[in-house]
Amino acid sequence: MHKQMARRFWTVMLISIVFIFAAIYVSLTNGEFDIKVIDIVKTLLRVDPNSEHDLVIFEFRLPRILIASLIGFGFAVAGATLQGISRNGLADPGVLGINSGAGAAIVIFMLFFEGQITGSGWLSTLAMPLFGWIGGLASALLIYLFSWRNGKLDSERAILVGIAIGFGFGALSMFLSLKMNPQDFEMATVWLNGSIWNANWKYIVSILPWLVILVPIIIKKSYILDLLQLGEDRAIGLGIRTEKEKNVFLLCSIGIVSACVSVAGNIVFVGLIAPHIAKRLVGIHHFWLIPVSGTVGMLMVIVSDYIARTVFSPAELPVGIVISIIGVPYFIYLLFKDSKK
Repeated sequence: MHKQMARRFWTVMLISIVFIFAAIYVSLTNGEFDIKVIDIVKTLLRVDPNSEHDLVIFEFRLPRILIASLIGFGFAVAGATLQGISRNGLADPGVLGINSGAGAAIVIFMLFFEGQITGSGWLSTLAMPLFGWIGGLASALLIYLFSWRNGKLDSERAILVGIAIGFGFGALSMFLSLKMNPQDFEMATVWLNGSIWNANWKYIVSILPWLVILVPIIIKKSYILDLLQLGEDRAIGLGIRTEKEKNVFLLCSIGIVSACVSVAGNIVFVGLIAPHIAKRLVGIHHFWLIPVSGTVGMLMVIVSDYIARTVFSPAELPVGIVISIIGVPYFIYLLFKDSKK
């Protein structure tokens, strides 16, 4: 059984990676300025470099593709983890309000501290995920506070509380952004809708440590998520310190989400849809589910970003809107599906 699951997992991963590279190829070569594959290869290998190609590839498209890959992976892994903790298929960092909490904290950072930190800008870029982590943690604490019943977290109540808290933090973010000057307000509005148009190499450096450190922790402890699906009482009977472990998973998820929100804004539904697709592909065991969710999330955001920047070119949609167009109907479908159980 284990060998069969491993074979299925690696087959799905290989196919996913092929699709991801195909999406990267299309995104790199197409746009307002089309580039041939041979020119991309020459540019990457530094053979007969061209200044125009260097600008388009290294300053615009490649950082954007990498950011799309990282945030897609991060949101999907966090979504799969939150669904495992809550045992609720509707759990998602955006639906639960964690995205909005992290976004509100980053808007506060942008309003009061951006431009006042001396240096090359690296300090502010690296500090934004920390502010987001504080905001996401505040959101999670509020969810715990209002969803705690009889010594346990009520997962169904948590969804409703999370939606309410998300709207509250979203309203706070909009109110604070109105205090900005017109140029900063426009940027904040686009960012809050979920956009990676301003992607750069600094953002990649700022998000990588969070993923490199926290994702392996989640995968290493993934067997605990499997045991939690049996129910808390049974998990405790098997020797699992459920509240401690759930807090570890929650803090890791908040850290990942906060880092993603700090560079891409409030992109929702990736963490909802990707784990459901992964479950259909490799089953419910989280050791296999979490990496596959990550690759599905990567593919979703890369493709959505390509659509966002090309469909209405030269105008550009925030990638969060493109994903929401898919995510809202899927969310409604899941609501009806759960209501019939």
